[in-house]
Amino acid sequence: MWALRSLLCPVARRTMSQCPARRQRPPKDPLRHLRTREKRGPASPGGPNTVYLQVVAAGGRDSGAALYVFSEYNRYLFNCGEGIQRLMQEYKLKVARLDNIFLTRMHWSNVGGLCGMILTLKETGVPKCVLSGPPQLEKYLEAIKIFSGPLKGIDLAVRPHSAPEYKDETMTVCQVPIHSERKYGEHQPSQSPRGSPHRLNPEQLSSDSGSAENEQRLPGGSNAGVNWKSGGRDPSLVVAFVCKLHLKKGNFLVLKAKELGLPVGTAAIAPIIAAVKDGKSVTYGGREIPPEELCTPPEPGLAFIVVECPDEGFIQPICENGTFKRYQGDASAPVALVVHIAPESVLMDASYQQWMERFGPDTQHLILNENCASVHNLRSHKIQTQLGLIHPDIFPPLTTFYSKEEGSTLGMPTVRGECLLKYQLRPKREWQRDAILTCNPDEFIAEALELPNFQESVQEYKKNVQDSPAPAEKNSQYPEFIFLGTGSAIPMKIRNVSSTLVNISSDRSVLLDCGEGTFGQLCRHYGQQVDRVLGNLAAVFVSHLHADHHTGLLNILLQRERALVSLGKPFHPLLVVAPTQLRPWLQQYHNQCQEILHHISMIPAKCLQKGAEVSSTTVERLISSLLETCDLKEFQTCLVRHCKHAFGCALVHSSGWKVVYSGDTMPCEALVQMGKDATLLIHEATLEDGLEEEAVEKTHSTTSQAIGVGMRMNAQFIMLNHFSQRYAKIPLFSPDFNEKVGIAFDHMKVRFGDFPTVPRLIPSLKALFADDIEEMEERREKRGLRELRLVQAALLAQQADSPDKDPQQKRAHTEGPHSPQNKKEKVERTLDIQ
Repeated sequence: MWALRSLLCPVARRTMSQCPARRQRPPKDPLRHLRTREKRGPASPGGPNTVYLQVVAAGGRDSGAALYVFSEYNRYLFNCGEGIQRLMQEYKLKVARLDNIFLTRMHWSNVGGLCGMILTLKETGVPKCVLSGPPQLEKYLEAIKIFSGPLKGIDLAVRPHSAPEYKDETMTVCQVPIHSERKYGEHQPSQSPRGSPHRLNPEQLSSDSGSAENEQRLPGGSNAGVNWKSGGRDPSLVVAFVCKLHLKKGNFLVLKAKELGLPVGTAAIAPIIAAVKDGKSVTYGGREIPPEELCTPPEPGLAFIVVECPDEGFIQPICENGTFKRYQGDASAPVALVVHIAPESVLMDASYQQWMERFGPDTQHLILNENCASVHNLRSHKIQTQLGLIHPDIFPPLTTFYSKEEGSTLGMPTVRGECLLKYQLRPKREWQRDAILTCNPDEFIAEALELPNFQESVQEYKKNVQDSPAPAEKNSQYPEFIFLGTGSAIPMKIRNVSSTLVNISSDRSVLLDCGEGTFGQLCRHYGQQVDRVLGNLAAVFVSHLHADHHTGLLNILLQRERALVSLGKPFHPLLVVAPTQLRPWLQQYHNQCQEILHHISMIPAKCLQKGAEVSSTTVERLISSLLETCDLKEFQTCLVRHCKHAFGCALVHSSGWKVVYSGDTMPCEALVQMGKDATLLIHEATLEDGLEEEAVEKTHSTTSQAIGVGMRMNAQFIMLNHFSQRYAKIPLFSPDFNEKVGIAFDHMKVRFGDFPTVPRLIPSLKALFADDIEEMEERREKRGLRELRLVQAALLAQQADSPDKDPQQKRAHTEGPHSPQNKKEKVERTLDIQ
């Protein structure tokens, strides 16, 4: 089948290119839950039967804090930091059902995943999503559009904290603005040395970026909108949410109604049910029946509160807030749960503890912060453990970052967050721990060892390695390549989006792209050593402005500043090589959310192209600093065939090795020329062979195309990455795979000395993922059959339209051999012969 498809594909493309253009996809049908909501109509459903809160992210440094709230009518998300979309996908918390996202403050830990989430909601067909929280959210959405383009197909609205309370079928939500006692400018969470001579202000960021033609300043200059009073960033503001469930009407007692002789089972019973559920008496058969005889008592409208207290400056404003006081003591709506997103320093404060106690003994308290130790990405741990059975050095076990800060002791009912922990509000108030994750490596290993042929293939591989001589580079520890994200488009449970860490030496490294969740991947790979790794980071290369390549950058910058403080190192800006189009996004975020520009010294990627003229002495100085710091002879870029302003890069070390990174691209001659005789080519292979047409549409490469680029480049070795998420665990192999080609996995660690080893892993990988490969091959076969039918239809259509045929032959081809017209002509011809 493979050979047949490869033979027919060129014919198919030539034939089909002469056919009418591919029809545009019809608009997506409304999602099922939206159709259900329309059928239900605007009438009040009487309150939801089931409501629970579920922890998506427990507040750890690698994951942030996020809550998912479920009812049969609505779904809500509280905060959306990096990696939240990935966790929701892994644990089947349906993104498509979200129509409300609540943000407690404009900080990257709360909004870092919003870019990707909005794009996913748009692709899923969600027609509308409302964001509630600080008013700067509106400007944040504008910043997203800088790289996403117009967000057509989804209606995004911002409900600022000053708006009236929100009400839907499940609950009423009141936003409570809280302003810190600290003055603007004093609150610096990372405690960076503000007066450091290394720090760049916004004007320097722009001047560092080359000539005047590169300047893309927002209206009003670099400091436009910085004053929070005029609508810019306001670090003194957090927004809490008081959520009150609607009263749930009682249940109609059918048996009791029958006993009383009511017309159960007829249309006449409907108004009786409606009346007693509304608490009204009914008269039937001359008798007045009170509602309590026919209906269970209604359930009161419980409330829950979500409050973030980032530091001690917010404690007094929270304790003195009048809205909270109405829910403390003898409140009409009892508060079932208060969620505290707060560090231990706040929880240990006596005033804050007294405020917590005022809610009373029946109120539960959920804590989300860095002291909440919880495994989040279980599938990553599982697959890494199983891959480690093949080669524990190339696939090292994952770890986690945990806080060493001592936890506070609280007197009231308190629970610390864990991923997937639930608190049920209805039908019964209780904690539910059955969904909480358990990371058991022994189970993962036992599962892998039961797979057919897996143990045998691993033993065969290890025997072959023992019999082979070790390469000369085997003892060389550097450079070292850590593949942090090897998937495309959106983060998924197995593969995160693009990022590769290049450890040039023991104290210098470079990041090649920085998709959402890159910092979380670093935490899972390095654990307690993550600050050391961030302290060694010298530069970041951003290939282009797609969300899966650059939206992890801000968290890297913020966490790096924190790491330098922890290590006692002086703060200095990070070198960022990127398209100049990155700057407006950074500028907008700086103006509206957090100070970020002082973190960056930007080198426009086009200034590193071969033969490029650099008119700015500042950029020349930064390029020299980049080369010197990383011990490089050359850092070169070239434009590649993807979106506008997309770049690949080549790093040439002073010792002679050369690494080339493609970014996203179709096969590109400029990349081939730049990468001649590379030691290693890291090239995207988004799609499998046979999908060349789709690869052209999406401006990506197939597996064989990527390998072909490496061969033309004369690269010593080729690592394929950036796989479509349809190949969640492993991509399909093409006949072009050879001893110079390897497949990248998340958290894979490769050195030059591992080049001979990596291709030998393939038989064991095929055994480990045999079921997945079989399923993908079945899909490929079905697609091949569809293509054959299309080719046959196109050839028939081409023959029917051929000018060499007489009209009678054309009609025969068009109508087919069994059409009534053909049968009639056949009979007539037979009669003529007779």
